[in-house]
Amino acid sequence: MGARKPKKIEETSVVEAPKGKSEESTAPTLKKTGKSQPKKVRGKKYRALAEKVAAELLPLGEALKMVKAHSYASFDAAIDAHLRLGIDPGNQEQQIRTFVSLPHGTGKTVKVLVFAEAELAKKLQEAGADQIGDEKLVEQMAEGKIPAVEAIIATPTWMPKLAKAARVLGPKGLMPTPKTGTVTADPVKALQEIKKGKVELKTGGEPTVHVSIGKVSFADEKLAENFKAIVTELNRVKPGKIKGIYLQAAYLAPTMGPSVKIDLNRI
Repeated sequence: MGARKPKKIEETSVVEAPKGKSEESTAPTLKKTGKSQPKKVRGKKYRALAEKVAAELLPLGEALKMVKAHSYASFDAAIDAHLRLGIDPGNQEQQIRTFVSLPHGTGKTVKVLVFAEAELAKKLQEAGADQIGDEKLVEQMAEGKIPAVEAIIATPTWMPKLAKAARVLGPKGLMPTPKTGTVTADPVKALQEIKKGKVELKTGGEPTVHVSIGKVSFADEKLAENFKAIVTELNRVKPGKIKGIYLQAAYLAPTMGPSVKIDLNRI
């Protein structure tokens, strides 16, 4: 009898990394057996407009005109600013979180819930409060029943009561805090600021701030002033020990349409 042939062991299939990548990305990876996420495919209209958008940097005024011209939404679309910062997103001391009141607002209706003393109820309603909270509502929120609002304001005396709903409100970014100006002895003023266009500028896992500067229907001058207010505030809260350029790049993009890169030296 001849010698038995050794049993062939099947090797795990691998997918080679595409050419042109850096050395860090050239290691083979195990072939995934599950369903992969489909790659986002842009529509023909978007691709056609993107080809027309100039690749070079544009002054703020020209960038605004181009963004408006290439917005193809059938509604009054928002225009968003995306600003990339030269910070280390993993360094807590370099994280950005601040607020700025845009001179002309965002054009968006912000729903606000307020917890305050009974004697302030009338003034708050006149200032545009969408809902005045009470202890029953706190109990409901603690159970996960949160009203459809974008912000919650509370006076200091209400904070111990709201604490029981913190585990629900916190992850949603709705828990009032002194740092955000939503815990205040003057809830009427805080409400007016939010209603007029107070927006949050925040970085998270990436060194980029995303914020709306208004609507396509806004005059160019108003959009420009809103954008400049954002840049001014970001410069004001620039973290220390930043190496290199702080404001690295800025883009404007409509809700539906390609983005345009701004020359930050010509705003």
